[in-house]
Amino acid sequence: MAGSTLEIKDLHVEIEGQEILKGVNLTINGGEFHAVMGPNGTGKSTLASAIMGHPKYEVTKGEVLLDGENVLEMEVDERAQAGLFLAMQYPSEISGVTNSDFLRSSINAHREEGDEISLMKFIKDMDAKMDTLDMDKNMAQRYLNEGFSGGEKKRNEILQLMMIEPAIAILDEIDSGLDIDALKVVAQGINEMRNDSFGCLIITHYQRLLNYITPDKVHVMMQGRVVKSGGPELSQRLEAEGYDWIKQELGIEDETVNA
Repeated sequence: MAGSTLEIKDLHVEIEGQEILKGVNLTINGGEFHAVMGPNGTGKSTLASAIMGHPKYEVTKGEVLLDGENVLEMEVDERAQAGLFLAMQYPSEISGVTNSDFLRSSINAHREEGDEISLMKFIKDMDAKMDTLDMDKNMAQRYLNEGFSGGEKKRNEILQLMMIEPAIAILDEIDSGLDIDALKVVAQGINEMRNDSFGCLIITHYQRLLNYITPDKVHVMMQGRVVKSGGPELSQRLEAEGYDWIKQELGIEDETVNA
């Protein structure tokens, strides 16, 4: 089955009157894994938040199209139901809602009435995916992210990704705060999602994650734009040489934005 396509066209975003994104263009097709890298403060997390509709971020120009539909005209929950998923850098804690209740409700929100996932299938699928992520089964009945360590929260985000099976996932620094063992487990879960109907945008600072999840394309953001794209070799060169060679190549002066 052919996957969805996410097209970001000339996206401009402001926060409290300050322009952060200054014309981002990017296309992700089903079956493709894209990585976005760049120095601190260049707008990478702003891109993720703007796509998903965080009210703090004002889109002043451009479009974000999912299979031709402008998601910027949708409410946040409609974007999720349309097939977008965001694994956040700092997942929220929600008291009173268990992991299992949250996941089952999220899955059924994508299904037609009368076609809800059965309890037995849900439990079987969740148990298998928790095994893949080396998660304690008791976490299923704990309140969502409440009292979880940083590593547990990140694994929980990937559990949600694996259970919900969105069309396009945006992973915002999913590797931050993970030790090497947890990083390998999280990467394994993401890699298990690879198929022709699933596209992924990975925002990261480090090559270490991309050692385990090989991207099809790597994009470098500076000054609120994508300034260079390439294959996996681009991230490897960035790891070895930093960003100065790109700045020199493109004549970019040091400048950051607060995002």
